[in-house]
Amino acid sequence: MSDPQTARNMNEQEAAEFAEQVFDVARKGDAVMLGRLLEKDLPPNLRNHKGDTLLMLASYHGHHDAVKVLLSHRADPQIANDRNQLPIAGAVFKGDLEMVRLLVEGGAQVDGAAGDGRTALMMAAMFNRIELIDYLLAQGANAHAVDAAGIDALGAARAMGAKDAIAHLEKLRA
Repeated sequence: MSDPQTARNMNEQEAAEFAEQVFDVARKGDAVMLGRLLEKDLPPNLRNHKGDTLLMLASYHGHHDAVKVLLSHRADPQIANDRNQLPIAGAVFKGDLEMVRLLVEGGAQVDGAAGDGRTALMMAAMFNRIELIDYLLAQGANAHAVDAAGIDALGAARAMGAKDAIAHLEKLRA
């Protein structure tokens, strides 16, 4: 006789539904539930159909506590999604300095680049994020690194008309 409390194997549909619920937990930032799932051997680098990891989703949506839990369970901040985007790029896009700090402290490479060679510093410059520019440079970001098109952070700021970033980067170069 089988015990109703004994776990049974899931079929493919049930597994897919469970996985989607897990990604929702990360997207919503439920750090406690993520911790419980990770303690039960949920892979910390689980990826969805777009290649987004739990860390990518939690960091993009600004859930600092969830990111701390994921990083403490060895989630890899250098895993890019299917669009070659890194978690640090999403945090820069959102302008979330605290999240960028968490990711760098958790092992994200400050000059980690997307598939097109665009670094977090270039993105910070594009979106006129002075505080992020200063933080990334203080962490060792290379202001002269170029993307696949040969554009550096200053060039990215110019391309986007990010006036404050242009002035700031020009001042730093002087």
